[in-house]
Amino acid sequence: MRGLSPWACDPAKTRGRLHPEERAAMRGPRDEYQRDRDRVIHSIPFRRLRHKTQVFIAPDGDHFRVRLTHSLEVAQIGRTIARAMGLNEDLTEALCLAHDIGHPPFGHSGEEALRAATAHAGGFDHNAHTLRVLTRIEKPYPRFDGLNLTWETLEGLAKHNGPVEHPSWAMAEADAAFPLELASWPSLEAQVAAVADDIAYDNHDIDDGVRAGLLTREQIMEVPLVARGWRTAQERYPDISERRLLSELVRSQIGLMVNDLIAETRRRIRESGIGSVDDVRAAGQPLVGFSHAMQAEERALKRFMYAELYHHQRQLDAAGAASTIVTGLFQAYAADPAAMPEGWSETLPAEDPERTRHIADFIAGMTDRYAIARYRELVGEIELPEGF
Repeated sequence: MRGLSPWACDPAKTRGRLHPEERAAMRGPRDEYQRDRDRVIHSIPFRRLRHKTQVFIAPDGDHFRVRLTHSLEVAQIGRTIARAMGLNEDLTEALCLAHDIGHPPFGHSGEEALRAATAHAGGFDHNAHTLRVLTRIEKPYPRFDGLNLTWETLEGLAKHNGPVEHPSWAMAEADAAFPLELASWPSLEAQVAAVADDIAYDNHDIDDGVRAGLLTREQIMEVPLVARGWRTAQERYPDISERRLLSELVRSQIGLMVNDLIAETRRRIRESGIGSVDDVRAAGQPLVGFSHAMQAEERALKRFMYAELYHHQRQLDAAGAASTIVTGLFQAYAADPAAMPEGWSETLPAEDPERTRHIADFIAGMTDRYAIARYRELVGEIELPEGF
């Protein structure tokens, strides 16, 4: 194995799995975090990400990103940073690949609809649902529910955005089964996965937005970071098309952010005096992050993307249709649970909140296109907006 920094997670020192597994039953010469990564990749929920919304709901173009391609791009960025920092690449990759597994169909629009439908039963949160899928719902193994991932992987998925001060019911349930120390900061690998996610969608959503015609070159030039990158790309390649210049802009901007992150994180580690993974968790602050200057630039880019892309009228129309579909499906299954597939209808709890949560679990696992098809079958026809 490539040499690890003292503050990296070492698979030989893992806190283990909830259900002990005999080494004799292990397949292949892989360490614990490599096994976690492979279990995620081979899982059905991971495969379903290919038909789940990233930015554009049920996109009708083959070139737009979906949750699966986004997760792969996050993993590539995360692994690059982890290697440069001497962190555990396999744990970082596992976290990047699994971080969006809990998303329902239609992304955040679907999540908001499910949250409203289940408010009386504690609501819905995609991050907590990721833990629920990986520890309870997915059942590929003969002796236990879930994928039986290591403590470090589950901890990183629970806390990659920082300490969880007010855990939802699903997060509290996962924590009760396998305590994840929710009040502390997670490993550096988890912190890297979180920022790699930001870097990926900050930049790739520009590409998809322009490709979809929702953003123009003139609009993105309003962002100082983007304008500087565009001018640099133009000076370097004065004779290429705007389409190819945009690709160069995205690549160079990712590189700029990654290099800034690595330099700033090294500075924070040096000044914090940490010497172990336990020190990272006890630091009381994030150690992975951008410099103040880049942080300001990245926030400006996010504000622009929310105003001009995520809240574009076409996106809002699509979100409205998505909400109608998810809400309609929930009402249909609540009224007639037998409409769910046999394995789901037969195991439906008799009482709330478990009954409502069970229905939400089923809907959350749907892909965009499956949800649309079931809505048309159970509720009725729906007119989908342009680009849906």
